[in-house]
Amino acid sequence: MIRYIPNALTLLNLLCGCVATIYAVNNNFIAAAIFVFLGIFFDFFDGFAARKLNAQSNLGLQLDSLADMVTSGLVPGIVMFKLLEIVESDWGEIDVSTDIYLPIIPLLGLAITLASAYRLANFNIDTEQQTFFKGLPTPANALLILSLPLILEFQNNDVINALILNKWFLIGLTIFSCWILNSNLKLFALKFKDYSFKSNASRYIFLILCIVLLIVLHFAAIPIIILLYLGMSILDNLTNK
Repeated sequence: MIRYIPNALTLLNLLCGCVATIYAVNNNFIAAAIFVFLGIFFDFFDGFAARKLNAQSNLGLQLDSLADMVTSGLVPGIVMFKLLEIVESDWGEIDVSTDIYLPIIPLLGLAITLASAYRLANFNIDTEQQTFFKGLPTPANALLILSLPLILEFQNNDVINALILNKWFLIGLTIFSCWILNSNLKLFALKFKDYSFKSNASRYIFLILCIVLLIVLHFAAIPIIILLYLGMSILDNLTNK
């Protein structure tokens, strides 16, 4: 029974992604974000459980990617689609019938879903990404996209709100998201072989800064944390050359 525990956690991740999809489609971004966060929590602990229980398998690897595709690929794509639809409701559309319409430009948001699928498929066949990641992991990208409606709802800052609700910012972020997901940039993974500070200095510093930023800036800290992660990884690559 022990070897089924990691896969059960992965299926809980998938379930959370399915529920988040329903909420995102119905414009309930807060509930969608909650279930994405919960899904990412299960995503982290299924790998942790697999390593600790020595229950790693090819089935688990494939199942994990399928669950991530929904929770961290489909949901952020839908959220970006909805945000683009909100900021420019009068953009061009194709009339399919008298009751159905297809907004053209907001469909760009679904490029995040396509880029996530490509990244996850590539990750499964890449033998190098054992101690590091190439490109931004899909859960981190999902957090970046899902942070936008949370900032709008809870930060209540006119300058930040105007930026997020700018169509060119959303389009630019979509393009950046697709690129960073599949870039060759090496990013450190939050996997600890041991718990010594010397071996994990970057990880400990990053986690401490994350806690401080979240306490001070709340949801507005999430985009900054993603940029910090990218910056520290680049610095780490340069110092280890």
